[in-house]
Amino acid sequence: MTRPVFRADAVLVQAVIAGALSFAHLHDLAAAAGQSGWKAWAYPVSVDLLLVAAWHRLRTGGPKAAAWVWFLVALTASLGANVSTAGLLDLDHVPAWLRILVAGWPAVAFLGGTLLAHRGPVTAPEPEPGRESTPARIDENEPITPAPEPSTAHSPLNAAVPPALVALAHKVADEHRARTGAAIDTSTLRARLGVPLPLAEAIAAQLA
Repeated sequence: MTRPVFRADAVLVQAVIAGALSFAHLHDLAAAAGQSGWKAWAYPVSVDLLLVAAWHRLRTGGPKAAAWVWFLVALTASLGANVSTAGLLDLDHVPAWLRILVAGWPAVAFLGGTLLAHRGPVTAPEPEPGRESTPARIDENEPITPAPEPSTAHSPLNAAVPPALVALAHKVADEHRARTGAAIDTSTLRARLGVPLPLAEAIAAQLA
């Protein structure tokens, strides 16, 4: 039962060694690019934190594309520092493009860390198959009270009908009854008066 513990410890020791070496390489590259003092030490911390944030997003779920992008960006920065300080780059004469990259890294790391720390809107989970929501139970013995019908006798629309329009409607209705022998319907009244349907219904209610 001690073998898995030994393997876990070995992996942890390996991770600490690799992190320390990468930390030192990033510090040396930042110092060679003109970032002296505490700023040179802040660069490896920034790279490592971005790696951890991206790895945490990959492990905890959510959108994976952005996490992979920022993980690869931080990994490229770490690997680039390791390769550059392995004798392939003259640290006494750092090229201008590398100084620009090092100077612009804090803004890139801030953007990546912000996007990884703040997730998008959380959507409600869909119900599992076979576990549909149960509708509320209705007691068949309980009496159902019908909803009251809207009253048009004292509605605001009736109160807003001008008396002159009502008088005109009476005249139109009387002419229609004299010509056809039947009461005028709402559609005909609306067409004769040229008013909207709600207003025609309000006028028809006053003619009844």
